[in-house]
Amino acid sequence: MKISTILVAFGASQALAYPGMGKTMAEIQARHDLTLGRRSSTDLLGDLVDSTTLSVVGTAIKAILQGLSAVADSSTYTPPGELASNVCKESVLCVWFHIVQELSSAFTDSDGCTDLARGAIRQGFHDAATWDKNSAYGGADGSLLLSDELSRPENRGLEDIGAQTKVWYSEYEGYGISMADLIQTAAIVGTVSCPGGPRIRHFVGRKDDSTAGPHNMLPLPEQDADYLVNLFAAKTFDANDLVALVGAHTATKQRFVDPARSGASTDSTPNLWDTKFYSETIQGDNTTIFIFHSDKSISNYVSTSAQFHLFAGLGGQALWSPAYAQAYFRMSMLGVDNLNDLTEITKVLPLPQ
Repeated sequence: MKISTILVAFGASQALAYPGMGKTMAEIQARHDLTLGRRSSTDLLGDLVDSTTLSVVGTAIKAILQGLSAVADSSTYTPPGELASNVCKESVLCVWFHIVQELSSAFTDSDGCTDLARGAIRQGFHDAATWDKNSAYGGADGSLLLSDELSRPENRGLEDIGAQTKVWYSEYEGYGISMADLIQTAAIVGTVSCPGGPRIRHFVGRKDDSTAGPHNMLPLPEQDADYLVNLFAAKTFDANDLVALVGAHTATKQRFVDPARSGASTDSTPNLWDTKFYSETIQGDNTTIFIFHSDKSISNYVSTSAQFHLFAGLGGQALWSPAYAQAYFRMSMLGVDNLNDLTEITKVLPLPQ
């Protein structure tokens, strides 16, 4: 008999007999599923949905979307020349190598990851998440900075990173990059720039769209877990993906939910990529750190609590990092309809710290 069957049978018979046993069994099952790399969010996206013939890159992206690890290996890249050289201009990898070097410099300091890194991570979410399965447009298309999207209330706090990203875009636009790719590259570089952050496989070639994304697509800090689970399910994420993604609040500082506490972080180590966010959200009283209502709700909700506690517990970091990488890889591909034509540039990313 498979262990999952044993767990379900045992949990069903014992949960009522011992208080808390149901949650304990759910946590054991969640750990088992993560250990096996099991995930239910295997939906294909974009042009992979109907493609009968996939490119080599399309095949690689499909494999990751359906469960292959999104955590990159330690392969690196040596550019053949300076950015302005002809040999570099002809190489997608070379151009992005030089861009990433500048991003990485802005995203790290002696304490860990910077406010610009934090902003870049959030910016990547906010550009990509304006899409769901019923959308005809939106997603990781650069519209956050190519339209008036940035002025929406849910995007407050992104002004500084938005302005800096536009500066970088003006600097490198002539080398053939898209704003959509720059936003997602910055998010992934921002993540690995935080000590402990994963190096996530990354592809470029997204198309820009200056049409503002659909409204009411982004999660809000006052929303309950049941609403958020459904919101993310419409974007092809399951409840465990939601728990993994919200862990990015390990590097968050709030400014507008409670202006009186502007600059308060949502865990005690905002310059590091660690699982203190999970444990401190569970245990905290919203005084030492700032706890969003949505995060507290997710930590207690029936379909997300076990996973939240799993990441908060012993060994949680080793489980959360690959889970986050897998979920954010999917996020970075939302609304992208030319996945077969992308180019992998993972080798130019910084190595984990």
